[in-house]
Amino acid sequence: MSPRIIFWVSNLVRLLMVLLGAAFAAYMWGIKTGLVLGFLTIAVLFLIQLFYLQRLADWLDHPSSSRLPDGSGAWTDIFSRLYKLRRGDEKNQAELTEWLARFRQAMTLLPDGVVIMDDVLFLEWCNPAAEHHLGLSLAKDKGMRVTNLVRSPEFMDYIILGRYETPLTLSFRDRKLITHIIPFENRRQILVTHDVTESERIDMMRRDFIANASHELRTPLTVINGFLEIASLQPDLDLPTRNAHLKLMSEQGERMQRLVEDMLTLTRLESMDHLLRTEVIHMHGLLDQILQEANALSAGRHQISLVCEGPDIRGSADEIRSALTNLVTNAIRYTPENGQIQICWVNSAQGPRFSVQDNGIGISPEHISRLTERFYRVDKSRSRETQGTGLGLAIVKHVLLRHNAALLIESIPKEGSKFSAQFPANVIIEA
Repeated sequence: MSPRIIFWVSNLVRLLMVLLGAAFAAYMWGIKTGLVLGFLTIAVLFLIQLFYLQRLADWLDHPSSSRLPDGSGAWTDIFSRLYKLRRGDEKNQAELTEWLARFRQAMTLLPDGVVIMDDVLFLEWCNPAAEHHLGLSLAKDKGMRVTNLVRSPEFMDYIILGRYETPLTLSFRDRKLITHIIPFENRRQILVTHDVTESERIDMMRRDFIANASHELRTPLTVINGFLEIASLQPDLDLPTRNAHLKLMSEQGERMQRLVEDMLTLTRLESMDHLLRTEVIHMHGLLDQILQEANALSAGRHQISLVCEGPDIRGSADEIRSALTNLVTNAIRYTPENGQIQICWVNSAQGPRFSVQDNGIGISPEHISRLTERFYRVDKSRSRETQGTGLGLAIVKHVLLRHNAALLIESIPKEGSKFSAQFPANVIIEA
């Protein structure tokens, strides 16, 4: 039997019992008594229904499955159904809350900025990346118009024109952002920001590197091709001139070889940012070898001394050797004849420190911050004379970064320079 039929049958039976009771009272004590008793019974039943209606109204104001009222008769079925509906709603609400929390957590971890706005561009929500990109604060700026928060004429034009199918490249707060507005629903819009500052910087560095490398290779190739053309057009060229041409071509070929080797070294260092194979480096033996090479390069033109009082360390021996050799080689190249060069390896309060100090030409302060840039030269003519590639200090910087070390530069024009590699204390090999 269906619940609806049961509902009507039970209520008809109840009404029939009231009528029978009133009829029995009328038969026993008179019609007036029967009517009064029947009226009072119906009034009590009516008040009971009003009581349950009031309890239902109170519950509807603050619905909760934990405080659903009890009932009797038909109200039992009503409250039972309401309990099931409320439990379902609470379950759905809990799931929605969980999904919303997951969504916000996912949006929080995104590297791209996400801003949710209403149809008139009032801020409803944004993730931390958007706060960083656009200078927003969800706690302070919620409910404010985004165009009043992002003060940019380009952004205003983008909003006014409404051509959202094409992203906007926006220069804002010293960063370059790709911004895109995506309408969704009827009264919502999403503003997505993607920071391309670093990729633009890397692309510019790559373009500059290719241009500089091409320029550096063009000169020796021009010299070699020129002398080869002379040799082919003048087969009877006298021997001294031919030997002079061969010497210059050999020098230019060696210069190209050094340049290619340095470029390959830089490329290898940049492609192995997370692959540092460490080993024990015996610094006394390594610095003795570097000193011998320095004396050979100087050919007696400088006074080179070595102070080695520091500990052995852990790191990549080939990379450390390359970096320290570059620092010593630069000192020899840029120190005039009869100059003094002091190489030191000591243990400081901050950790082991390697330094090369000379009394050479020195460097002006405005150049120091750019010395580690690729192909940057303070004096291009002197760099060509010393056969430098312009990549040595860039290699030093990358090697030290891979070892959590820092390059320190001190220099006074016409008095000399001091280049130091400061290593952290945790690279020391305990005796």
